[in-house]
Amino acid sequence: MKKVIVLLSGGMDSVTAFYDALKKYDVVSAISFDYGSKHNHKEIPFAQYHCNNNNIPHKLISLDFINELFESDLLKSGGVIPEGHYEQENMKQTVVPFRNGIMLSIAAGYAESLNADGIVIAAHAGDHAIYPDCREVFMKNMGNAIKSGTYVNVELIRPFIAMSKADIAKHGYNLGIDYRKTWSCYKGKNIHCGKCGTCIERREAFIVARIIDPTKYISTDALPTQPQNNCL
Repeated sequence: MKKVIVLLSGGMDSVTAFYDALKKYDVVSAISFDYGSKHNHKEIPFAQYHCNNNNIPHKLISLDFINELFESDLLKSGGVIPEGHYEQENMKQTVVPFRNGIMLSIAAGYAESLNADGIVIAAHAGDHAIYPDCREVFMKNMGNAIKSGTYVNVELIRPFIAMSKADIAKHGYNLGIDYRKTWSCYKGKNIHCGKCGTCIERREAFIVARIIDPTKYISTDALPTQPQNNCL
């Protein structure tokens, strides 16, 4: 059985990838990154919760320089989180430049230090419209770089790269995941806002998957329509 580490933010996708990996691999550690996002403080405790419940070591890595140096409204140093459909042009404001590249580089060094065979990341098809460092072309090239740059040929494992958020919700439901113990909202308040791009994506996923959404939202107004011209 392959030894892997899991990138675990505490969000819906990464928690599902974590439980999927527990079924398939020997998970030797999970790592979370505190990079100064407005919702890190809501996500990370859930990452810790799921690791504790499964006796998996959890490592929290601080990346303060991202909040200090990078431009993104997702960061505490940035502007207001935009609302609307997650494929709208204004959602580019939440992109943290090269975030996955930075995190995967660190994960590669950590994986090799643990003599692990792979890194699991939960990037999925729904991310492609907005986040260039979630797309298959990036993931494939990054995976090649990690494999060629490590003595143990660490593999980048991306089980959800062709799946939608609804597919992930269905898979997680079948795995018995309690999605109340995950966080999505970029605003990082006490309750999911229901209006930011990640809240809209989360709400839509449960509807499409025909699964009861256990999440409490401030707003459950009608979902916005998908824009005809997305950001690809």
